[in-house]
Amino acid sequence: MDKKIVIIGANDFQKPLIQKAGEMGYETHVFAWRDGATGARYADHFYDISITEHEKILKECERIKPQAVATIGSDLANITVQYLAEKLGLPGNSRECICCSTNKYAMRQAMKAAGVSVPYFQVTDGKETEKITVPSYPVIVKPTDRSGSRAITRVERHEDLQEAVRNAIDQSFEKKAIIEEYLPGQEYSMEAISYEGTHTCLAVTKKFTTGDPHYIEIGHLQPAPLEPELKEKIIKEIFRALDALKIRNGASHSEFRVDEKGKVHIIEIGSRMGGDCIGSHLVPLSTGQDFVKMVVQTAAGEKPELNCRPLQKCSAIRFIMDQKDLETLKHIEEKYPQNVVEKVLEGQPGTHPVTDSSSRFGFYIFQTDTMEETEQMQLWK
Repeated sequence: MDKKIVIIGANDFQKPLIQKAGEMGYETHVFAWRDGATGARYADHFYDISITEHEKILKECERIKPQAVATIGSDLANITVQYLAEKLGLPGNSRECICCSTNKYAMRQAMKAAGVSVPYFQVTDGKETEKITVPSYPVIVKPTDRSGSRAITRVERHEDLQEAVRNAIDQSFEKKAIIEEYLPGQEYSMEAISYEGTHTCLAVTKKFTTGDPHYIEIGHLQPAPLEPELKEKIIKEIFRALDALKIRNGASHSEFRVDEKGKVHIIEIGSRMGGDCIGSHLVPLSTGQDFVKMVVQTAAGEKPELNCRPLQKCSAIRFIMDQKDLETLKHIEEKYPQNVVEKVLEGQPGTHPVTDSSSRFGFYIFQTDTMEETEQMQLWK
């Protein structure tokens, strides 16, 4: 086995990457803490080293001599991937790109400088919060450098701003929070693959959340039911933002809202595949495009292989938030067993509050031939 790849992270969402790289003939070298490393058993070599210990990982990589380094679904791991790729002379995005795509304040600044429409925003370290002024309420407060819906709060009045800022700073690595104008409209995401600065949209996904005040994702649906003209408008706007963030290679996950007038409001963009199984599972199930394979290919400096005749099916993921969701899953398994592709149950609903994406109680994924079949399941009620 001549080809070697280093993969940063080994949790459930990294598992498809580890498996796919192995199927493609790569010897897989995976780095992560042992605790929670469910993907470790699929690796050829596993290293019990934190994904933030750049120098320790680099020392091992200099011995391994990989042809690629990759990750999916993690901003923290993405920072390490960029560092390693730069030091080892491997393909990847620039340091500036990773800074702008993993820090929400830097992201807003880069998009604004490039002429991409952004909402009002400001950053705070929590000092003298009582003196902060905003043009109007509501606003969204969140950590500058976290993902997974951690410490996101919609604030309706100034009296509640200080607590929201404190919660966001507590979850932030750099101990800063960003305060943004609240963006109205239905929320979506777009999955894309880039190669040498050329972007390809693979899918647009409709997002379902708990809503105000914390907006924790409860599910995703592909393809998002959009008029062709609006979809083209979305793609054009997102591609402009990808250029502004200097995303030239690999996967990207862009989150945005579309208001009643059809205006696209970009929330944030990651220069990596999205989590929640959107890229690893939903994209291939709804389009037939092997997104994970493309991540490996671009990490190795190869042009991604696109399916010229994509599928036209529907796929979705529904997360388990409470006992009612478990009962819905049981009903679906009884009535639509052929449509359930995968399920993962993690603990008993009700044993702890769901405060962010990491505290949900599992999920199930399904596929249908038509949107009408998906709607019959009534998953989002």
